[in-house]
Amino acid sequence: MGFQFMTERYDVGCTIEIQNTFESLHAHVDLDDAAELKPGDRVRVHGDKVVVEYGDSMTIRRIATVEKVNSFQSFLARIKGDLEIFEMFEVSFSDGRPV
Repeated sequence: MGFQFMTERYDVGCTIEIQNTFESLHAHVDLDDAAELKPGDRVRVHGDKVVVEYGDSMTIRRIATVEKVNSFQSFLARIKGDLEIFEMFEVSFSDGRPV
């Protein structure tokens, strides 16, 4: 994976809200320390696999490891993300009619 420039790594409690319904399919993680995360920071939630059946929702407590990168690594992650978004755009200068 290469050399990483992590500046801080710590464990923190978190609350996970999971919903699998017609209206919404989501999983939200709220860290207990309300850390401000920057581009490039990582959060890994520990614990067993969770399965939420269709129509159900669940709120559970877990431990998460937060890895915060330094300012330079955060800058690189932001630039990479900005460049990758352009891959989603399809640009055409033709009128779409066959020649």
